Amino acid sequence: MPGALQLQSTIKADATLEVALAEVDVPAPGPDDVLVRVEAAPINPSDLGLLFGPAEIAAATVSGDPDRPILRAKVPAGLMPGLAARVDQAMPVGNEGAGVVVEAGSSELAESLLGRTVALVGGSMYAQMRCVPAAFCLALPEGTTPAEGASCFVNPLTALGMVETMKLENHTALVHSAAASNLGQMLNKICQADGISLVNIVRKPAQVDLLRGLGAKHICNSSEDSFMSDLTEALVETGATLAFDAIGGGRLASQILTCMERAANRTATEYSRYGSTIHKQVYLYGSLDTSLTELNRNYGAAWGIAGWLLPPFLQRIGPAKGQELRERVAREIKTTFASHYTREVSLAEALQLEVVRVYGRQATGEKVLINPNKRI
Repeated sequence: MPGALQLQSTIKADATLEVALAEVDVPAPGPDDVLVRVEAAPINPSDLGLLFGPAEIAAATVSGDPDRPILRAKVPAGLMPGLAARVDQAMPVGNEGAGVVVEAGSSELAESLLGRTVALVGGSMYAQMRCVPAAFCLALPEGTTPAEGASCFVNPLTALGMVETMKLENHTALVHSAAASNLGQMLNKICQADGISLVNIVRKPAQVDLLRGLGAKHICNSSEDSFMSDLTEALVETGATLAFDAIGGGRLASQILTCMERAANRTATEYSRYGSTIHKQVYLYGSLDTSLTELNRNYGAAWGIAGWLLPPFLQRIGPAKGQELRERVAREIKTTFASHYTREVSLAEALQLEVVRVYGRQATGEKVLINPNKRI
């Protein structure tokens, strides 16, 4: 088969990031594989780390032809030692996507997907064609477009993973920051459907209004002077002792733990000089703020902060439970797990500076979708 275009990111030895389109060979599917014409792939925050790394994108330049642009940006020299493993390696980007199966291997599962619209995961999705194991695909319900199914994995399974983690670790309610995001809206719908109390943390009045419109009950605006008292009251009412923080840097994780401790002490029946014995846990699953995480340890001794990533969680729950979650996503792809995009761009358009500035902001309500087979 003729070659297909693929978006690749390279950090060169001279501390320059280069993002460009390359023509790559398209392999024939093996017995258990399918070949998918990718027609939709979202730009998630988790994609930006590989796409741009720590490069200074605000000062990026673009050269080359309109249909084969090359984006370049400088990487701070002090960060290069930590990037040694990827220097001069052209790395394909894109965690997830959706498209149509155009060729299939001989296995029963692979053949059953021929001609179907599928969502798929496995990396390298910012490409016109992608050959993957059939097991990596999720057959979408009849009438579902690739754009509707493109965000089937990262956000939906992360939101469901938060709820499942809560159950596995014996918590009863959740706290979520950056709660007006696409993922946050999904989590609200899940919690309302499943009868789970959820405390939403946002930073703008418009985001409060958005979540109110979705039926959210507990919303705390971190930019308000009353944030700490508002959060404490919400935690007293819900009993939430588990939080997922997309911000990462700054004081928010510590503020959440502080309010959890205050809420626990509000209902304590006896004093302990070590603080409450109720374990309070914050998982950092994003880095919207790339500054240092600041801890002011005034929340007793029963607490924890750790990282949380989707792949290790899926390994933890095993294939059967993972498939159960995927099937729920497929059933509810146009309701609970619906994603909305403000712009659809081609591979070449994704490297235009005006477009990069939009998705590089990671702003609520500005999600960009790449259609690798779209013409400029």
